[in-house]
Amino acid sequence: MEIISVFDMLKIGIGPSSSHTLGPWKAANRFLKTLNIPIKSVESISVELFGSLSLTGKGHATDIAVVMGLTGEIPEEIEPRKIPTSIADVKTDGKLKLNFDKEIPFSFEKNIIYHKHFLPFHPNGIRFTASTLSDEISETYYSIGGGFICIENDNSIQKELKTIPYPIQNGLELLTYCKTKKISEVVHENELALNSKENVDLQIEKIWKTMLECMYIGCTTGGILPGGLNVKRRANEFYTDLNGPENILNLDDWLNKLRNTEVKFRQILKWVSCFALSVNEVNASLGKVVTAPTNGSSGVIPAVLMYYLMIENHDAGFEEIKRFLLVAGEIGSIFKKGATISAAMGGCQAEIGVSSAMAAAALCELQGGTPEQVLVAAEIAMEHHLGLTCDPIGGLVQIPCIERNSMGALKAITAAELALGTDPKETKVPLDKVIATMWETALDMNHKYKETSQGGLAVTVNSVDC
Repeated sequence: MEIISVFDMLKIGIGPSSSHTLGPWKAANRFLKTLNIPIKSVESISVELFGSLSLTGKGHATDIAVVMGLTGEIPEEIEPRKIPTSIADVKTDGKLKLNFDKEIPFSFEKNIIYHKHFLPFHPNGIRFTASTLSDEISETYYSIGGGFICIENDNSIQKELKTIPYPIQNGLELLTYCKTKKISEVVHENELALNSKENVDLQIEKIWKTMLECMYIGCTTGGILPGGLNVKRRANEFYTDLNGPENILNLDDWLNKLRNTEVKFRQILKWVSCFALSVNEVNASLGKVVTAPTNGSSGVIPAVLMYYLMIENHDAGFEEIKRFLLVAGEIGSIFKKGATISAAMGGCQAEIGVSSAMAAAALCELQGGTPEQVLVAAEIAMEHHLGLTCDPIGGLVQIPCIERNSMGALKAITAAELALGTDPKETKVPLDKVIATMWETALDMNHKYKETSQGGLAVTVNSVDC
């Protein structure tokens, strides 16, 4: 059984897309790492993009991602403001310093090749070819959603299999371990089998801090998003309308102020939307976000967790945040094992739908839900995202992607409330059945609605006129 850590589902990377930006970037890193020849012997590199990576690659910054990966930069570590300068240098000089070492000629137009046809294994195919004076070495990778990458019929790229106390493949198995434990406790014990408690806590803190920074940057930044659609940032206007002009420039003070803000009922929807929009506006600007489970859906979980901290429990601290993220990560992994978290495979139900289910489950546990009710919350959230298509205008993760995070967050809150008022014994649709239904829906969905920008809003709305 594949072991998927919470930190595989919630990982830090660069926007705007986990499958089209983060995945290709990591594939480029991996290609250089596994080359069995000295970097100095490489004379040229070519990159071929297939299927969805080709059709929406430029809008999703796939070309930028592979170049940054070939330079040796690590997406989790790089400062986003460094990216434009590095890319401009490559375009101006026509040269790329491979892995911080060997300088080779490189042209975005000639060395990145776009193939509209799909490879059989997965819609997101990418092939790297390194040429020396006497040989060529090629490797084909697949970006399978959420920043995960693989080689066809080769699982070695994923986490080494280890022993965990509670192997979990689906929701039913998870519940068998929860007779006397909360879901978060089961997940935590599994994580402790993979890492020390100190490192688990440090990773949780780092993830939450990155989410907070996203919300802070989005709430305090105005202007127009890059990409050509001239989409106006709205989180800052929402925030100013709710909070007044912001004079606090310190992240901790900003958070403390929010935690002590009295929120009226009619403002709750706007606050949740503000937080969700803020994260995905940062994502659309090639900012640093947390895949949850993907970049395109990265605003749902932070928005719902902030809702809990601002509205439900002003006294909540690190332990509640930790429990929330542990539950969310496990629910996401169950969806990945049973279906997909790739919009190129399953449409936006695989991104916003899964993130809404993750957030609903996590919120339900913090609100006192039983393990059975937690899974009911996840099921309700996904049930009402079934069939959601992925049709980004201009191939950009902006319209309708940013607003969908608000809708996913609000549905998650509603799903948690419905679950808390539900007797799980009376539910007609268990979580595992809705995951199976989601996968069948994904298989039946026309490829035009799977992150190709060949159908839906991407066609009916002309990006030139936006």
